Amino acid sequence: MTDTADRHIRTFHPRRGRLGPRLADAHAELWPLFGVAVEDGDGTPLDLAALFGRSAPVVLEIGFGMGDTLAAMAAADPGRDYLGVEVHTPGIANLLAKIKDQDLHNVRVARGDAIDLLHKVAPASLDAINVFFPDPWPKARHHKRRLIRPGNVALLGERLRPGGILHCATDWPHYASAMAETLDAAAFLHRVDADRAGRPETKFERRGTAAGRPIADLRYARS
Repeated sequence: MTDTADRHIRTFHPRRGRLGPRLADAHAELWPLFGVAVEDGDGTPLDLAALFGRSAPVVLEIGFGMGDTLAAMAAADPGRDYLGVEVHTPGIANLLAKIKDQDLHNVRVARGDAIDLLHKVAPASLDAINVFFPDPWPKARHHKRRLIRPGNVALLGERLRPGGILHCATDWPHYASAMAETLDAAAFLHRVDADRAGRPETKFERRGTAAGRPIADLRYARS
């Protein structure tokens, strides 16, 4: 199923950000303990049990921003392990700081392209995948860069265990419609509901609500 995933098309804006002293110290201290580098072209499989030091259900969050949502969900759900992947260094450092400040033993942080990371994860090994407020790429010529498109959805579905949940959220109505159309067309997924299901409010959600945009949550289970 994964052959159609467009690994060469970036689904994110590369961004640079400077680290203040607190985040720089957190990154230097905690990255060697909790960080996972996703090297493009490196096909080494990712052993999730070895990464977390236990065998437990794993939730992947793609594009966790500053890590607030992931940290909150992991703190409230200690029976599952949470792996976040992001490309923005300040966000990575901020989540690492939260791991220490909140004593989160069930969180690991990956840096790099989520599609490359998914290719390193074994099929049917994830309990859930969260895609909260991804870049909507609103211009038509950029729609090919959207994360939720058929080739990538095939890869996402393949990495979920049977019954595993793919939870997407967006504040862009046109992207919500495109997401629903793509996910509804995936034979290996079936819609569960449109509930936020314990998803904490994010800053992107607050911005969208303030701008008058409706929030859409789309939850699908792997057949």
